[in-house]
Amino acid sequence: MQAKLVLENGVVFTGEAFGAADRQTTGEVVFNTSMTGYQEILTDPSYAGQIVTMTSPLIGNYGINVDDMESAKPQVAGFVVREYFDFYSNFRATGSLGAWLAQHGIIGIQGIDTRKLTKILRTSGAMRGVISTVDLDDARLLATAKASPDMNGLDLAKVVTTGSTYTWDAVDRTPFALRPNARVKLNGKRWNVVVYDYGVKQNILRRLTSYGCSLTVVPAAFPAADVLAMNPDGIFLSNGPGDPAAVKYGIDNISKLIGKRPMFGICLGHQLLALALRGKTYKLKFGHRGANHPVKNLLTGVIEITSQNHGFAVDPDSLDSASIEITHVNLNDGTNEGFRHRELPLFSVQYHPEASPGPHDSDYLFAQFIEMMEKQAVPA
Repeated sequence: MQAKLVLENGVVFTGEAFGAADRQTTGEVVFNTSMTGYQEILTDPSYAGQIVTMTSPLIGNYGINVDDMESAKPQVAGFVVREYFDFYSNFRATGSLGAWLAQHGIIGIQGIDTRKLTKILRTSGAMRGVISTVDLDDARLLATAKASPDMNGLDLAKVVTTGSTYTWDAVDRTPFALRPNARVKLNGKRWNVVVYDYGVKQNILRRLTSYGCSLTVVPAAFPAADVLAMNPDGIFLSNGPGDPAAVKYGIDNISKLIGKRPMFGICLGHQLLALALRGKTYKLKFGHRGANHPVKNLLTGVIEITSQNHGFAVDPDSLDSASIEITHVNLNDGTNEGFRHRELPLFSVQYHPEASPGPHDSDYLFAQFIEMMEKQAVPA
């Protein structure tokens, strides 16, 4: 079935549909440079409201399995690939990518020049677009793309967050992830951690439990007073989609929790923590999305190859240098990738340490969170 992708600047791509048929979808068109991991990308809530383009040319060859889900369903608005491969081959696979997308109502388009599309996005920036099989008129599709929501000022955390509080105790059981020396609380119990869900990836929850945490996951707008009433050992601020400055309830709650408990943020959580500290964020031209972004740890000098997915960044110059220390920097463009407070027990990073794509394991950040809680703990 013929499908079209139309960008808000008027560029039209014609290809073939896969996944859900007879569909039309809009979203911010972005690209991801990962060579593998399409299932994790598709189910990452941080991609809500976005049409994701894979720069790797062949997608679908290892199918879909139950282990690589970052949430219960695909979160993207649409999917763009050079070539979709329906015949999968992997011992864990339970079905094809196309059938799985169709099951969840997600449309994909293949057979277009994704190199050309990526060059446009790098040159002009991420932009709104529409994928359609039901209306192939270029003028109408262009009008639809231009009328779709802009990511600036868009709060998507409220869309993907949990509807109610729940507990999580599933541990990452992969050989790499097993941590037999994970420390527990001084009285022999697990660390009680409250997780703010702005669109949390499940592997973050699994990594925290692997390090000895017992998790209570709460909605994005959960009141700070109710968090403190739970008497947690620490607070985790999750990843998520959209414009961080639009998540005003999150910024307000975090500001009330600063200094009250040890705090660790990732991705959107990193940005919200910066805003709660009276910093500023801004939209990147085309964002950072992929599993091969070099980040320098300024505390150790080590270069980490990181997994990233974000369209906004923290302005490091907006943070009070007397109280905030910059800890990580992106080597591609010099943007901020992490900071910590010089006195209070809090720190955050922009990238995703739970993904651990490179030779230098950034999973150590979870251990740092445990150590921070240890220092704050009162012996039984």
